[in-house]
Amino acid sequence: MEDTFKHRGLRKKLVNTLKIKGITDTNVLQAIGKIPRHLFMDSGFLDHAYQDKAFPIGAEQTISQPYTVAFQTQLLQVTKGDKILEIGTGSGYQTAVLCDLGAKVFSIERQQELFKKTSKFLPKLGYFAKKLIFGDGYKGLENEAPFNSIIVTAGAPFVPKPLLLQLKIGGRLVIPVGNELQIMTLFTRKGDKEFEKQELGEFRFVPLLQNKN
Repeated sequence: MEDTFKHRGLRKKLVNTLKIKGITDTNVLQAIGKIPRHLFMDSGFLDHAYQDKAFPIGAEQTISQPYTVAFQTQLLQVTKGDKILEIGTGSGYQTAVLCDLGAKVFSIERQQELFKKTSKFLPKLGYFAKKLIFGDGYKGLENEAPFNSIIVTAGAPFVPKPLLLQLKIGGRLVIPVGNELQIMTLFTRKGDKEFEKQELGEFRFVPLLQNKN
């Protein structure tokens, strides 16, 4: 689990790429510049770890493109101590970014293979989520609600109502909605039954899994 001078230099280049693409949140950029993304990837992709691309991580899942991670995280407007629900732990890279920003992260993963691997791996790198759960992300985590924000890291064919209802007033849900192609969508909870919706461009994600045994 080595993080070399070369890796740090490649991360610096990646941060510059993200700035050019429009990421402005300095805390998010610092987290991307600090976290060793290559350690979250299969060894066959290590040489490509700091390219702005998504790569397979097993179980038919991917580690998201760094720009996508930064874009979604920036939309959350994370402040230290925020209680955040992540749907789709995956490799744990997005989880690590949120932990680095000082969030209290609750994360749900539907693929047991990834859940077991990431649950052991994240603490070894020094990233401690409040809770990692093997379960159905469509249901959210009602017993820990409400959340300051919720982030969905897989393509959802529709917006799960439980996620909206588990937001605090003023809370934000960032979710890619669609089948083959997703629209990044931001919901801000304005009241008990009132939500403001913004659509923020096209992305491609692996599908959000539901009721998989």
